[in-house]
Amino acid sequence: MVGLLEFNRMALLGERVAEQYLSAGAGSLLIIPLYLQRFDLLLFFLISTLLLLALMYLFNLGPLDQLIFRLGWQVIGRIYVPLLLGHLVLLRQLPDGRGWVFLVLFAVMACDTLAYFVGVSFGKHKLYPAVSPKKSIEGSLGGLVGSCLGVWLAAALFLPAFGAEHVILVGLLLGVAGQIGDLFESLLKRACGVKDSGGIFPGHGGILDRLDSLLFAFPLAYYLACLLS
Repeated sequence: MVGLLEFNRMALLGERVAEQYLSAGAGSLLIIPLYLQRFDLLLFFLISTLLLLALMYLFNLGPLDQLIFRLGWQVIGRIYVPLLLGHLVLLRQLPDGRGWVFLVLFAVMACDTLAYFVGVSFGKHKLYPAVSPKKSIEGSLGGLVGSCLGVWLAAALFLPAFGAEHVILVGLLLGVAGQIGDLFESLLKRACGVKDSGGIFPGHGGILDRLDSLLFAFPLAYYLACLLS
């Protein structure tokens, strides 16, 4: 819910506060049908919230030239944060779910760490300066190596049946997904003209800044786990 509020405030600031809290609260409740694996309830939550937001915007118009952007931003947020992160719940419920959760965390943390140190030490070629000017191709490649090492360590500790032939494949895929998630959130922040999604962690940004890589990594890990099981 905090991540969704940060997402809403990046673009809407202090406007449409009631709608911001409605979409954030309703979005956080999507965890319940995911946990219960009741996808009929999931659709009900999504559709009912959309109808409520439509009514609130219909009877409290505001500037019409901003309506599509504001409403669309909140609808995207309810997909971007809870549905992507909600795959953590689905992943944990798999037979080896606990091990897979640690695998994702190890992969993403190792990717971020090695990408930072390799980028600082050897980074010369910009990866995507229009979105994230400090990231380098060298750092990105180092991050992929770190992700593979993280998967190898997590598999050794928590998934003894995990095939050695899958370590590099899963490591590379999770490393790419995590970095794309990071870049995508940077894109959103640049579009909104903000440096961080929030200030809950002084000097490190908000909840969304801490989750950006995991938002893309958990869904991929869930479908990989289903495929490899």
